[in-house]
Amino acid sequence: MLDLEERGDVVIVRLAHGKVNALDLELLLAITEAIFDHPGPVVAAVNGHAIAGGCVIAAAADVRLMSQGKIGLTELSVGVPFPAVPMEIMRHAIGPAVGHLVLTAALLDPVQAQSIGLVHHVCEADVLLDSAIDLARQMARTPVDVFSVSKRQLQQPARDRIAARSGDAEAVAETWSSDRTRDGIARYLAALRERTR
Repeated sequence: MLDLEERGDVVIVRLAHGKVNALDLELLLAITEAIFDHPGPVVAAVNGHAIAGGCVIAAAADVRLMSQGKIGLTELSVGVPFPAVPMEIMRHAIGPAVGHLVLTAALLDPVQAQSIGLVHHVCEADVLLDSAIDLARQMARTPVDVFSVSKRQLQQPARDRIAARSGDAEAVAETWSSDRTRDGIARYLAALRERTR
């Protein structure tokens, strides 16, 4: 599900959950602690499509680099509401621009994503991982206790909004588990496979 590789003082976490790294509850629980809740620096290296949950995972990182593919939020296009936790992570990452992404289901290339702050740096694919590792090392020069306090302060408004919206979870979960939603997701994935061939 998650492949871990150590490169000196940097740990590389790769998603390895089937052909398209489809998100399910098991994978979401595994990555939450490794990304948004991690006290030290987290740098995302996106080297392909990061759509829906993949976009949220990238947005949960402190800094995002991307080389190729499309990134965006497609939940509304398959007929499901956007859950509170991902919404607040996205709002934390890109502020008011999240409204456009959620309501239009737009898929952005790396340069477009950089223009709204969803991606911080656009890199060539052959240097993406090394660039992310170098950046993580630079950020890790700050003592972890100092970094952690600053990171928590930046995230606190999002965490407060998540706590305040905990009542949304049941209604959203019910919609996500419906037959209509499963059919909509299947149709969207089939159409996406056709477009990316």
